[in-house]
Amino acid sequence: MIWSKGNHLMRRLFFALLLLAPIALSQTAPVQIGNIAGRATTSLNGAWHAIVDPYDTGFNYRFFEDAKPRDARDLVEYSFDASPVLSVPGDWNTQRESLMFYEGTVWYKCAFAYRHRAHTRTFVHLSAVATRAAVYLNGAKIGEHEGAYTPFDIEVSGTLRDGDNTLIVAANNRRSKEAVPALNTDWWNYGGITRDVQLVEVPEAFIEDYSVQLAKGSGDEIAGWVQLNGSAPATQVTIEVPDANIRQSATTDDTGLAAFRFSAKLDKWSPASPKLYKVIVATASDSVTDNIGFRTIETRGHLILLNGTPIWLRGISIHEEAPYRGGRAFSADDDRTLLQWAKDLGCNYVRLAHYPHNEGMTRLADSMGLMVWSEIPVYWDTDWTNPATYANAEQQLRANIARDHNRASVVLWSVSNETPIKPERTEFLGRLIATARQLDSTRLLTSAMNRTSNSGATRTLDDPLGASLDVIGLNEYLGWYEGKPEDAASIEWKLAWDKPLVVSEFGGGAPYGNHGDREVRWTEEYQQWVFETQLAMLRKIPQLAGMSPWLLMDFRSPRRLIPGVQDYHNRKGLLSDRGEKKKAFYTLQEFYREMKAQEAGK
Repeated sequence: MIWSKGNHLMRRLFFALLLLAPIALSQTAPVQIGNIAGRATTSLNGAWHAIVDPYDTGFNYRFFEDAKPRDARDLVEYSFDASPVLSVPGDWNTQRESLMFYEGTVWYKCAFAYRHRAHTRTFVHLSAVATRAAVYLNGAKIGEHEGAYTPFDIEVSGTLRDGDNTLIVAANNRRSKEAVPALNTDWWNYGGITRDVQLVEVPEAFIEDYSVQLAKGSGDEIAGWVQLNGSAPATQVTIEVPDANIRQSATTDDTGLAAFRFSAKLDKWSPASPKLYKVIVATASDSVTDNIGFRTIETRGHLILLNGTPIWLRGISIHEEAPYRGGRAFSADDDRTLLQWAKDLGCNYVRLAHYPHNEGMTRLADSMGLMVWSEIPVYWDTDWTNPATYANAEQQLRANIARDHNRASVVLWSVSNETPIKPERTEFLGRLIATARQLDSTRLLTSAMNRTSNSGATRTLDDPLGASLDVIGLNEYLGWYEGKPEDAASIEWKLAWDKPLVVSEFGGGAPYGNHGDREVRWTEEYQQWVFETQLAMLRKIPQLAGMSPWLLMDFRSPRRLIPGVQDYHNRKGLLSDRGEKKKAFYTLQEFYREMKAQEAGK
């Protein structure tokens, strides 16, 4: 974990205390530069030499020094230059057949030239390293990070050389019971430097982060903050929205925080009209430009309200799996393909399961008009009483919120998926929920739950975690893991709270093109039957505010073993990994057309 020189979270929380909600001011946080896309960057992506190190010998042999034999008799038992390369970004699993199931350490080396510019500071930005990273520059350790799906920044201003430099990253994806996620997942444990690596140059006093959003409970006021790093007290900050003729200023306190709140007349962001405004945040020495949409999201009883109007979430769940080529999705083409398939299905919402997807995905959702459920990988069971496990989960939550808190598309923060009901778990998740509310009170909190109380044909969702949530998430697999599809006709669902219900998962599996009788499992006809009976059952629930069936596209999973049917793939996708539409795709698409027509007719 990379810690900042100053306690910047305290500053942000102080502002939140003034404008949003009560907050316990007791944490510190790493530097996480907001809006990397708006900064001066140099890409380090490309072919990196890589050494596979299953016994972690590289730490004893000091691979990070990138030593070379001094003469013909000198013993150096490794060589980056003689080792083959891996593409960055990219998972190692799909780049070499021998690494498909590998769990352990791989050492990556990138050599690059650099020329320092006066009055600037430089950071290495790593968008994601799976799962633990130790980072070295020119032989010196500069930082560590844990969490396969969140970005981190390391200042290297004093370590970079003018001329040749060597960046080495030891990436380790070995699973453990203390980790987040823990030992068991139903997706592939991809390893490596899976997202972009960049050098980021900023002024000596720079805009570390900012929040420019509609104030909670208001459709005509912008409230937010700007956090400066390295600035003098009483620095003036300007916030401009040129298309709305807005130019406001604020002054920092002695911690570098400038808070503001002002009236604004804006066109609201929505799936039907995903309006984004150019927003410029500037000081005398720094300026950052972003594209931000403005909308409100709240609940009233069992309704979800977008900009004060009820909206029904027509969704689908998505894994960050690359279409066509397989492996971890990371490119703009990957993101656009997946989200366009969701749009073709008739979605106005996507659940990005079960971890933060890359930043390009949420930015693209902004422009395409898709609402987003964003989740951290607290998945199934974990080490609920371990302080380090909780700290890891909270760090991932904070990083996810910090990265995407200006994205209009993100309307739901989710803290977990399918966790067992026990006191230590509920306390663990309750702390995460409280933290999320403290950091961002403008969005809704949810979790995908799957434990119910059953009495005959009545299923009651009464998980105690629901009391702390804004929106209740339900995963249920009637007709696949439980009972038969026809059983759905007699099931009645109840909730313990008057809150909106989003059925976050349901479905069944079928390889594309496997046709047969609908009574035969693994046929497209059986999968379609599951969807038909599910949709008929779920639409009778009065509190139903949306759904995100499982799922858009088939994806790799080491738990799915049936030869000729699964072949290490979860086949519950409505499309194959080649984009081929299964029969259930059209069933859900027609249902969403009906729901959209009903909503338009109200």
